Amino acid sequence: MKQRIYKAFAFILIMAVIIAGNGCTDLSESVYSELNKSNFYNNKTEVLQAALRPFTHMQAWMAPTGQNGYFYHAELSADQLAWPQKGKHGYDSGDHFRQHYHTWTANEGRMRTAWTLIWTGLGYVNAAIMDLQGVNNESLGISDSEMAAILGELYVLRAFHYMKIMELWGNAPIITTVGEPLNPPTQSKAEIFDFVKTELEAYVPKLLSYSRELVGRVSQTAGYAMLSELYLNAEYFIGEPMYDECIAACDKIISGQAGGIGGNPELAPDLLQTFSNANKDAKEALFQFAFSRLGGFTFGWGGFFMGYSNVSKALDVSYSGWNAFVVIPTAFDAYAENDLRKKEWFLFGPQYEYGTTNPILGTEEYNGKPLVFVNSIRRESEGDFTSEGAMDKGEENSGARFHKYKSGRTSDPNYQENHYMLYRLTEIYFNKAEAIMRKNGGVATQEAVDLINASRKRAFTTEDWEDAKYTISSLTMDELLAERGREFIFEGKRRADLIRFGKFTTARWWDHEPTNNKNLEIYPIPHTQLAANPNLVQNPGYGDVE
Repeated sequence: MKQRIYKAFAFILIMAVIIAGNGCTDLSESVYSELNKSNFYNNKTEVLQAALRPFTHMQAWMAPTGQNGYFYHAELSADQLAWPQKGKHGYDSGDHFRQHYHTWTANEGRMRTAWTLIWTGLGYVNAAIMDLQGVNNESLGISDSEMAAILGELYVLRAFHYMKIMELWGNAPIITTVGEPLNPPTQSKAEIFDFVKTELEAYVPKLLSYSRELVGRVSQTAGYAMLSELYLNAEYFIGEPMYDECIAACDKIISGQAGGIGGNPELAPDLLQTFSNANKDAKEALFQFAFSRLGGFTFGWGGFFMGYSNVSKALDVSYSGWNAFVVIPTAFDAYAENDLRKKEWFLFGPQYEYGTTNPILGTEEYNGKPLVFVNSIRRESEGDFTSEGAMDKGEENSGARFHKYKSGRTSDPNYQENHYMLYRLTEIYFNKAEAIMRKNGGVATQEAVDLINASRKRAFTTEDWEDAKYTISSLTMDELLAERGREFIFEGKRRADLIRFGKFTTARWWDHEPTNNKNLEIYPIPHTQLAANPNLVQNPGYGDVE
């Protein structure tokens, strides 16, 4: 095989990568012909750099950092977040409208970006696996067991890529070598599912147990969390329930067998710890992107989630955004008024300069007037206070806003040190409870109720808890889906949840009407890919090119 050229990351300090988790948002990196396979793998540090490169790239498509990757499609097609037009801003050729109304085509530019980002990441994984399989690890001071764990991380990460490819596009090629075959054929969801399952089951047990030293790497808690997700969705993907397997994977994590930060993983005691700017030590964390402003790799959620620069004063921060994502009114209404998440995880109501009673003023429809975030998306500045509203009727203050992750003020020593959580223990509790209920014909057991209440209890005061807690009769499947939405809002989980519960194309939310078209549960293969590879087959319902 021709010798591959290596990217210009050879001189990145490995500890900076592990601790800070560099995000790859620029795919136009320079290459240097003098840095190649024959002179790169000289020590353990360089081996780890190669193994970590695919993971750092994954931040470009998995985290909500402004790239039009997995997160954009997982949230804007679902029932909680939208990017409406706000006056003259945000129409963007109707891209976000088509996500919201499920009218996308195979010619979506943002979908092409998502495809390119994810498949580029898969290429990085395959290249690293091929290279490291040929490394004489003992000559570099790496034991056979440690090398097996490093390679295991890459195999597991490749399986994760394919799990998300299967979720978005259903049918796709399975590629395990770089550049071969030239035009790989489409393979079915069932074949991809079997590939992911086989890889995860083979390599997750070989991973290292999670510990503080492995933050920013793929450990056993990450692997078993992936397995729990795969098994939970098996009935949808291949028509074969795997709920016992899901429960077993969850138990590996809950019991502490897979490790944890500072010991066994534990549910956070409150709503803030897991998303704070000190969450690098969050005991609920199972798999995370280790962002760090001090390390030069900030978790920049501002683009999608932050308002214009005037809103920066509300939080005393240095960043602002596009005034893009807002909470859909029916999603905000899903929280009870005494649900503490409604207070802690959103910006809502009048906005003031931090620590004062000085109102922040609008700059568009409310120019010079106090800025008040409202639970509606309609032209209230023009007198419309009663209509349902629509995606083209937004204003600068329309919708509750994101405040789940908190960067702290600019004066905070941990300012913008937040890590991004891919999996956390609460999700494992929810997955196990759902698997138990599905095994029981959709009816809750006391164990399922206890699992969900352990999380939900954080969202209510002691005085309110007796009325707020679930019982066997009140925790229905519909209520479980609603509670998943309330708990995991802003975390990129909602599209997959709606599909698994059969609601993605059949439910109504805000002004979105159901399509009742199951073909829309997977996206079309971008037409540019069909043109480049004649062996690809378009997904049902989309034709060859839209």
